Amino acid sequence: MDRRQFLAGTAAVAVAAPSIARGQGARVIKFVPEADVVIYDPVLSPSWQTRDHAFLVYDTLFGVDNNFKAHPQMVEGVNVENDGKQWKLTLRDGMKFHDGEKVLAKDAVASVKRWAQRDAFGQALMSATDDLSATDDRTMQFRLKRPFPLLPEALAKPNASMCPIMPERLASTDANKAVTDTTGSGPFKYVPGERVAGSRIVYERFADYVPRKDGPQQFTAGPKVANLDRVEWQIINDQATAAAALERGEIDWLQTPLTDLIPRLRQNKDLVVKTITPNGLIAYLRFNHLHPPFNNPGVRRAILGAITQSDYMIALNGPDKTLWHDNVGYFCPDTPLASNAGMDKLMGKRDYAKVKKDLEAAGYKGEKVALMVAVNISYLKIMGEVTADVFKKIGLNVDYQAVDWSTVSQRRAKMEPPDQGGWSAFAIYDNGSSQVNPASHSWLRGNGKSASFGWPESPKIEELRSAWFAANDLDEQKKICTAIQLQAFEDVPYIPLGQSIPFTGFRKNITGVLEGQPVFWNIKKA
Repeated sequence: MDRRQFLAGTAAVAVAAPSIARGQGARVIKFVPEADVVIYDPVLSPSWQTRDHAFLVYDTLFGVDNNFKAHPQMVEGVNVENDGKQWKLTLRDGMKFHDGEKVLAKDAVASVKRWAQRDAFGQALMSATDDLSATDDRTMQFRLKRPFPLLPEALAKPNASMCPIMPERLASTDANKAVTDTTGSGPFKYVPGERVAGSRIVYERFADYVPRKDGPQQFTAGPKVANLDRVEWQIINDQATAAAALERGEIDWLQTPLTDLIPRLRQNKDLVVKTITPNGLIAYLRFNHLHPPFNNPGVRRAILGAITQSDYMIALNGPDKTLWHDNVGYFCPDTPLASNAGMDKLMGKRDYAKVKKDLEAAGYKGEKVALMVAVNISYLKIMGEVTADVFKKIGLNVDYQAVDWSTVSQRRAKMEPPDQGGWSAFAIYDNGSSQVNPASHSWLRGNGKSASFGWPESPKIEELRSAWFAANDLDEQKKICTAIQLQAFEDVPYIPLGQSIPFTGFRKNITGVLEGQPVFWNIKKA
């Protein structure tokens, strides 16, 4: 696989620095995300940009440390009674929303209920819940049908589709309709008056935010101390331009430098280049299970025989295997529930001619495959190019649709057929930490139209997932996850494409960058 053909045009010489409208002081950080925010509501959108925006403006009931252990965040006290079937959560006193109103238990209750309608972990929690209510202004109560020990972990979910606590007036919004008012109670406030679509997003420190006083200051746990007055996101689509701006000190932090640019950035004594995502990113190919040809499980299974994970990883990261791993199944590598069960389906000999015959035998009739590719984000373009190449080699009728990330982000929610504005497939990354177990692994759900984009239906996976929640120990959980992986190779909700270990780059005068994902509390700028 010639990696350079996929990178053509992405490393052009920088010709202009980003415009910086305000904030030349030391308490302002200029950050370049991978893409612009399209949807501001984390209940509606699992995109990383929405997630990173959400952790600026919203707080959560619990947070997690670097080992994914849950700790109280907005919660001050936890009381568990009735053999684990009643949980009373007492909120910290003195918390306020950005509009000056007090944070009350009724706000948290409404927020959890709305979030749980769409999130996989939240759905599992609410299926075990008889009643969730506010018993007074600071106390919310879960009355459960059965014990649910992972309740704090569900409410602490750190990655995409986190549980944002918003005012009841906003949390009462239909869970299938995006909230556009970004009033939260987090350490920063969104500044809509300075928003320039496709160019800039601005946040200011929320003066009335009071961090909790205890807990490990890791990932999303512990005190969230806002040392910065402003956080400015500068949207720069060309990676070479962004890297040059970082080297010149015109920006402070580049979220994900292109792999080809990392050696150059490492040579700059004023920069720190490191990974803050130890579980990496899992690339995957997602199918639309509602419409031909991928509503046919035989077609999906046939394509397994054409995928070579190392082709994707080399195209994305180069040959250096410290930057990527193949032999990746349906759970994050090097975590307790990962296994090699069924991996011969992905790691055996690749035979395109056989795959063509398997597709014909499965009933593929030449239907057009609408492959969405976000060409304005380099790694998504690379994944799309590799996928298109494979699809053509096995005889699929590929309709390569070069669009931008905003289009993919919005269009992937459409259930209509491809010829009516829908889609057939796309390739993208997920956080490895989202795939450590069935609870947080939304792409491994099989609950049809209630599942994430693609809407796979697998009663067997759902049955096994329910059994995992009831497992008594880790050994039993491992056995169940082995069975889930084997079933996934039969139903093929998506195809894992490998694991990348991403790097981030920031100026050395930036300290306090936490492990996990970009958050902006704890950070100081000298």
